[in-house]
Amino acid sequence: MTWLAVFISALLFFPAALHLLWAIGAWVPIRDEAALARATVGAPGITQMPGAIPCALVFVALSFAAALPHLTTFPLRTLLLLAIAAVFLLRGIAAYLPAWRKLVPEEPFATLDQRYYGPLCLLLGASFLLFTLSGA
Repeated sequence: MTWLAVFISALLFFPAALHLLWAIGAWVPIRDEAALARATVGAPGITQMPGAIPCALVFVALSFAAALPHLTTFPLRTLLLLAIAAVFLLRGIAAYLPAWRKLVPEEPFATLDQRYYGPLCLLLGASFLLFTLSGA
């Protein structure tokens, strides 16, 4: 299922690139750091973006997830693909749980999470699961 591997990688490219930009201190697409933090993190009273190391780690994780479907001889590939699918599915489901909303209630994150971030994570999780179960 090469087309699905390419689809997954393409979906992950944009959030990975954003995390890399944030790791080097480029506040995009919102130039105001506090507004960007409220839109992307959503923690109560947040005024600053996470530091360079957390953003860089997310970039590395997303890049690895994007590359893994193409690495056909990678050890433990199937197990890692299933783990990635589970992480994205759980994160997608969390967007609609009251307990999650209590942890990250800040607007506009709460609305963006339910409208865009959660569905994107569900789509990625389902894509990774389908890819893995197809035996690709």
